[in-house]
Amino acid sequence: MNTEQKLLARSESKCEMCGATETLSTFEVPPDSDGSAEKSVLLCETCRTQIKDSRKIDAHHWRCLNESMWSQVPAVQVLAWRMLHQLSAESWSRELLEMLYLEEETLAWAQATGVSSSDEGEQTIHFDSNGAPLATGDTVTLTKDLNVKGANFTAKRGTAVRGISVVPNTPEQIEGRVNGQHIVILTKFVKKSN
Repeated sequence: MNTEQKLLARSESKCEMCGATETLSTFEVPPDSDGSAEKSVLLCETCRTQIKDSRKIDAHHWRCLNESMWSQVPAVQVLAWRMLHQLSAESWSRELLEMLYLEEETLAWAQATGVSSSDEGEQTIHFDSNGAPLATGDTVTLTKDLNVKGANFTAKRGTAVRGISVVPNTPEQIEGRVNGQHIVILTKFVKKSN
């Protein structure tokens, strides 16, 4: 039985991310793909296109991760984790990420994107409104009142946001907790605290 036949049997002839049954093909999950079924997933053309080109991502399509992230297949878990991180600007995606648990080895695979850390650093430098570089764990202060959508409150100017995290591959966004709510904040509305 070849890899594609194994994947068709494992997935019951459905896309392992969204459940579609049309235009299915094998997708090897980088960076350590070896062509085996264990390191591959069966994807529809829609999922494959959006995984390969992040400019084509339709966030609503990926609500399917609510189901597929619970797969027992490590390769599927890795892709689900990576897509949830790419969609971390979406509140539903952040909520799913908080629920998702991966074994240590699977998490290491998910985090190993095949991009060197120096390349990654160049792509994701975050700067505050004054041009100071921001990093995960920093404390920032809001420079204007921000209406928090969906949470029915306004984050007031001068509010300190401690222990921020930077949004990978989105240099204009950071995440933090304000009034107990996990929110995404645009870097142009914050200044780094000393």
